[in-house]
Amino acid sequence: MKAIVVGAGIAGLATAVNLADAGWQVEILEKSGGPRASGYMMDFFGAGYDAAEKMGVLPALEARAYSVDEVSYVDSTGRTTGRLSFKRFAEAVNGRLLSIMRPDLEEALRESLPASVPLRYGATFTRIENNADGVRVHTSDGRFVDGDLLVGADGIHSAVREALFGPEAQFIRYLGFHTAAFTFDDSEINSQVRGRFAVSDTKDKQIGLYGLRGTRVAAFLIHRDGSPILPANRRETLRREFADAGWLAPRALDQAPTNPYYDVVAQVHLDRWHTGRVVLVGDACQAVSLLAGQGSSLAIAGARVLVALLVHAPSISDGLAAYQDHWMPVVREKQEAGRRAGRWFLPSSDADLMVRRVMTRLSRLPLVNRSIGNALAGKAVRIP
Repeated sequence: MKAIVVGAGIAGLATAVNLADAGWQVEILEKSGGPRASGYMMDFFGAGYDAAEKMGVLPALEARAYSVDEVSYVDSTGRTTGRLSFKRFAEAVNGRLLSIMRPDLEEALRESLPASVPLRYGATFTRIENNADGVRVHTSDGRFVDGDLLVGADGIHSAVREALFGPEAQFIRYLGFHTAAFTFDDSEINSQVRGRFAVSDTKDKQIGLYGLRGTRVAAFLIHRDGSPILPANRRETLRREFADAGWLAPRALDQAPTNPYYDVVAQVHLDRWHTGRVVLVGDACQAVSLLAGQGSSLAIAGARVLVALLVHAPSISDGLAAYQDHWMPVVREKQEAGRRAGRWFLPSSDADLMVRRVMTRLSRLPLVNRSIGNALAGKAVRIP
């Protein structure tokens, strides 16, 4: 059996690793010229943690993880207004929690790929022939590749989904926010935020800063914007939106690249994740949004579930149907939780901001902290 995976992000790499381990031939096509260098610091736990352990990549993730003591909410003057203990949250998920940068997670997955799996950067498809007994993918570098299965793992703006399922507008649910991320070098900011997630205690916008190894700093930003259209000048948009954020925001934004990672905060909703010999994984079909968290965790777990059910199914079509039936309800629960979280993740009123501050203080109580941890983790999911 041979699979063609479109997309070398977390979902695509995890799918390729699992397929190769199951004895499939795999080829990966990635339109970008190389690995993505920017991305968020993520809390990695839940079903993806379990899947990574079963895949044997957990030690590589642990080696790249960061030690984080707390989430600190900081006002415009730099005063800490509230704290969330990471130790207590880790206890709420039985210690199965890592803080890791997205590029580092991708690197660990890439390094676990067998040498027999070609990863072709700067290449994607120009046409897909989806037949009853297989697929033929015409690539942008002038070749064609035949396979038994095509996996669309090319993200929330999936070209595979667009080509075979329909226009993006049918499936995207915008949640009213834009988000951005970048890294920069600043020893002073690094020293102030190292060992914690320091985030602005603000309405309608939030900037988070995390100290990385050496003197590097990771910045995460989110602000309210209901438009599905991304701005032409991303850096200037961020400078304008966060002009009154105070604290370390101006200094950080002065060091933002001209074209940082920037996207809408959205979810993807499809009634069907497969057609013929083509199946979608990761954000291409199950984007839960950063409000729900666990996007990367669910990407790895979903890839593991897909391959496990394919291997044990009497046919590819049966395996794809089983994957959708098993995994779609899990994703829908996380998506619903993400939509509920928006009000507290980024308050829009003084009252909501005050409620979040009160909940932050209450989180010091063991029962409340465990309740928060259980709510974030969601229902337990068995990973094959």
